[in-house]
Parts: sequence; structure tokens; C-alpha cells
Amino acid sequence: MKAPHSFTLFGQQLWLTPMKAIYWEDQAALILSDLHFGKTGHFRKSGIGVPQEVFKQDLQRLFHLVQYYKPKELIIVGDFFHSSHNLESDWFARWRKDHAALAITLVRGNHDILQASWYEEQDIQVQQGIFTKGPFRFIHDPEELPEEEDDTYTFSGHLHPGVLLSGSGKQSLRLPCFYFGKATAILPAFSGFSGLALVSPEPGAAVFAIAGQEIIPIQ
Repeated sequence: MKAPHSFTLFGQQLWLTPMKAIYWEDQAALILSDLHFGKTGHFRKSGIGVPQEVFKQDLQRLFHLVQYYKPKELIIVGDFFHSSHNLESDWFARWRKDHAALAITLVRGNHDILQASWYEEQDIQVQQGIFTKGPFRFIHDPEELPEEEDDTYTFSGHLHPGVLLSGSGKQSLRLPCFYFGKATAILPAFSGFSGLALVSPEPGAAVFAIAGQEIIPIQ
């Protein structure tokens, strides 16, 4: 695994990884969003031949992250599973049994529609709305933040942020990114089967593109 990119925020040590997750060293937690597990199975049920290899690669990345960082907790900022129960939910349940000591907190997203009993069986703590830990709070959709100001910095997902890099000869490349605005961060979609929404950085924002196994500071 390539070395992560060091980033300090509100006095907290964060490590941005090319595997589309953040290791929060002070809390021994991995922060990630929009895994959309089960999405390939959902499309296959609809007759669209998306290969299962996509899901297996995502699960393998999660496995590598847990093995490498040995976190005490996963903080998933919404859209853990894409839709209703399917075979991929069962595969994750088997993986979960091998990592029973790992705490998992899910901030519910718009795609998180599995039965409450399934989350209970997997020992996943589901948070509705805003989840707060240390100096940070977490919400899936940044547009659902309350209008009143709050000094707590917010991590969100949902938007699948990306940047457009342009080169000579009218060449361009779209890449997923970590976006850190003044008050809110937007996490890249962990899923390898998701689109990108290009972001327009506000003044002073920090943006880090993910290019293969590299983290590239954009601004």
C-alpha cells in the first residue's frame, strides 16, 4: 500500500489514502462513504450484466484498509449498501464475522434501506441525521445540515466529488477527490462503481485528487 497523505484538521491527524478512505489517527477510526455494496447485484437483478468482480474489489480494499490500519472503528458516512438485501449482503455478513471486534457506525444515507434487524445482526450502530465524535460531526448529505451555524467541522458524502485535470493537447481527466471546505468536507465515493460530480472549490478549500495509488494536492 502506498503511503497515505498527511493532513491536519482542527488539531487532528488525518491520513488520506488512495483507497478512498481517511484514517483518523487520534480516534483509531477509518472514515469512508458511499460504499454502495450490493449495487452490482442490484443491477444484475434488473438484467444488466455488471460483473461481481467490482464488488469483490471494493470488499478487498476494505479488507486491506482494516488489515493495514487496524482501526477500532469504521465510520461510514452513508450509503453503505445500495438497496435491498442480495447475495452481496450475505458476503459482507461473512466478512463481518471475521471482524466482530471492529465497531461499525453507519450514518444513514438515502440508499440505506435494509431492515433494522439486519444491521443489528451485523452489530452495526445506525445513526440517523448527524453523528458527532470529537471535534467532528458526520452527515450523509451536506445539503441536510441545519442552517444555524455550528463550530463543529462536518464530514459528508453523497455527492461523489471529482475534479477535472486538463493537460496539453486538450487532454483532460476526471478523478475522484477529497474536498475540504471551510466548514464541511466531502468524501469520495468508496465504490468503484459510481459516477463523479465535479466540484467548484470555494476560496481556501483544500482539494486532493486520487490518481491510482497517488494523492495529488490540487489546491
